[in-house]
Amino acid sequence: MELTSLTAVSPVDGRYASKTEALRNYFSEYALIRYRVRVEIEYFIALCELPLPQLADFDHSKFEDLRDIYRSFTEADALKVKEIEKVTNHDVKAVEYFIKDRFKELDVIRWGEFVHFGLTSQDINNTSIPLSFKEAMDEVYVPALKEVLDIISGMAEQWKDIPMLAKTHGQPASPTRVGKEFKVYQVRIEEQLRQLSLLSYPAKFGGATGNMNAHRVAYPQYDWIDFGNSFVAGLGLRRSFPTTQIEHYDNLAALFDCVRRINTIVIDLCRDIWTYISMEYFRQKVARNEVGSSAMPHKVNPIDFENAEGNMGVANAVLTHLSMKLPVSRLQRDLTDSTVLRNIGVPFAHGLIAIASLKKGLGKLILNEAAISADLERNWAVVAEALQTILRREGYPNPYETLKALTRTGAGINHETIADFIETLNVSESVKEEMRTVSPSTYTGF
Repeated sequence: MELTSLTAVSPVDGRYASKTEALRNYFSEYALIRYRVRVEIEYFIALCELPLPQLADFDHSKFEDLRDIYRSFTEADALKVKEIEKVTNHDVKAVEYFIKDRFKELDVIRWGEFVHFGLTSQDINNTSIPLSFKEAMDEVYVPALKEVLDIISGMAEQWKDIPMLAKTHGQPASPTRVGKEFKVYQVRIEEQLRQLSLLSYPAKFGGATGNMNAHRVAYPQYDWIDFGNSFVAGLGLRRSFPTTQIEHYDNLAALFDCVRRINTIVIDLCRDIWTYISMEYFRQKVARNEVGSSAMPHKVNPIDFENAEGNMGVANAVLTHLSMKLPVSRLQRDLTDSTVLRNIGVPFAHGLIAIASLKKGLGKLILNEAAISADLERNWAVVAEALQTILRREGYPNPYETLKALTRTGAGINHETIADFIETLNVSESVKEEMRTVSPSTYTGF
């Protein structure tokens, strides 16, 4: 069966392939091979620039030709690597042999043994994967999040003066404002993005067991620790040292955990908006031919927010596994990290699907001010907090208990009830007038 959007096992490459396509350049098998080639080439160039004695006569003008090996890397090139892998049964060694073949074509094979010199596979993998992850975040994922953040920020500003009944424990509470509730989510996401920006993307680069044994034995005169730090920093990463054969993944786990917190905020937002829609505080723009239910013609379901919530849940489940599993390895290493690392793209694919759905859903929202105002008018009891606070200020006896007795009678509390109550109070006329100005739509704080 041919692989298509209909036959793909995972919906990220099937049903939702158009939403995740941008991630293929970072998390696909093709992308992983291209990033490996890139790291190997840049490492060879760094050895030439050191220079190692045997590379001192390498023509530096050929550096750009070498970089073109990965800059113009094609799917056909990736297939060549996979063909070599069938023989080697080793994916990184196949990359080394592919590069040496290209060195032959460029007539620089004389220096070919310095490709992958002194390295182990994880020096390449644990540099390539965080590099692809960083660039996917910088170029795709964070920009998509910021698009949604801009929409949320716009709604916070647009609706900043619209009073709305708050609900704590699902019950009517002191009023708030529509814009302010969106502002809460804006600030929460902004803060997590700030924290994300402070985290570094780690790379392991230190030979077979992390100690640069081979480098030191071959060229003891060089400061290989400094070389490794500088090389990794030049790629935009931060070298972990000391390590075992593999990256210890603690800082990678911190990145996953921060993204998971952002996703959790998105889930919270989706559930709140879903609830507001069910309360008719928002309506949704309707596409003429769109069907909400196969049986009930009237339905317009909040499917975009449900889709976003569901996909963020899947993303967080995988991110949790990544952050908990990867830092754990037996002795100097076992192979469990290798297969798990290949799934980094999965949570970000689901996250990208969720972000697209959230963006679509936010674009459909229509504020229903009439329903919001009506709910405020039905809940005059919420001004009890304001009245008892003013009475506290005035030294009135037992103000909390007085308002509690008024608002818990079981009878409906409306404007007239509150107005009549104010008249019974033994306070000055100026205080009564102050209390008369309080209403569910004006008692909204800052």
